[in-house]
Amino acid sequence: MTSALRNQSSVGIAFILAGMLSISLNDLMIKLLSGDYPLHQIVFARSSIGILFTLILVRFEGGLSILKTKQPALHLLRGVLIVIANMTFFVALAALPLADATALFFAAPLFITLLSIPILGEKVGPLRIIAVAIGFLGVIVMQRPWEGSDDLMASRIVLLLPVLSAITYAFNQILTRKLGGTTKASALALYIQATFIVVSVLFYVVAGDGRFAQGSENSSVQFLLRAWVWPTDNDIWVMLGLGVNSAIIGYCLSQAYRMADAATIAPFEYVGLLLAVFWGWVFWAEIPVWEVWLGMLLIMGSGLFVFLRERQKARKLASATVNRRY
Repeated sequence: MTSALRNQSSVGIAFILAGMLSISLNDLMIKLLSGDYPLHQIVFARSSIGILFTLILVRFEGGLSILKTKQPALHLLRGVLIVIANMTFFVALAALPLADATALFFAAPLFITLLSIPILGEKVGPLRIIAVAIGFLGVIVMQRPWEGSDDLMASRIVLLLPVLSAITYAFNQILTRKLGGTTKASALALYIQATFIVVSVLFYVVAGDGRFAQGSENSSVQFLLRAWVWPTDNDIWVMLGLGVNSAIIGYCLSQAYRMADAATIAPFEYVGLLLAVFWGWVFWAEIPVWEVWLGMLLIMGSGLFVFLRERQKARKLASATVNRRY
């Protein structure tokens, strides 16, 4: 049994690594498109394509019957949370370097660790609580509260958006873990895609003509509210790639948090942070400032400590189980 659980956790880790690579490519492509298209148009194109591929996964995991659920309210809440997480992050991405926005978002594993206590009933000792506090110190460092607003590359509100994204993403992943015991990964992913489509259509109805973006020079406001335009031939391929990639993301993340506990999976999400630094350097020659580097180290260090403590706890539990048998 212990071996089976270990293998299941390893598969969950493999899924989260694949998911983080896909997320980093998703963020890269959306930032490339952010100067020409509104966010809700990109989301609509991505999710409309992604839901078709997700339906194929649904077919392989049991057919349309797996979409039936006894907890529609929780699935709806999960969908709304991930929409908020994505929207707030991408709006910030239009104004911030890729690495900066991603680093601030990576408070999410810290929130996941904390939320797993009251929601999932997972035990987190005092050392891990201290490690989480150190990670949050890293978030504060990246916010640079000692600097004036004129010295920052974006407004305080924009700097807080990735943190808000991290909080809502953490709640979403905790709900994924809670619902994953009775719902297939493809069904979880499809519910998310459907929620994105509904929200983006509502955005189009209300703001699709771009009237709310007129007169604003803020890049984040423009990205959120500018008018829909027909994409160029090259950008159509990028949006197609976003759609396929979104199906991969939804499935991989849902599967990862179904197969292993949140405290084990969450630290591996830091791979996405390293990828964000790499893509930002390759495409925009962005080099994070020292506050961002320090914040990254504090967040990653605290996350890795939490992970090591969780692994140590799992080994002790496995050893105790073996001793009881013999």
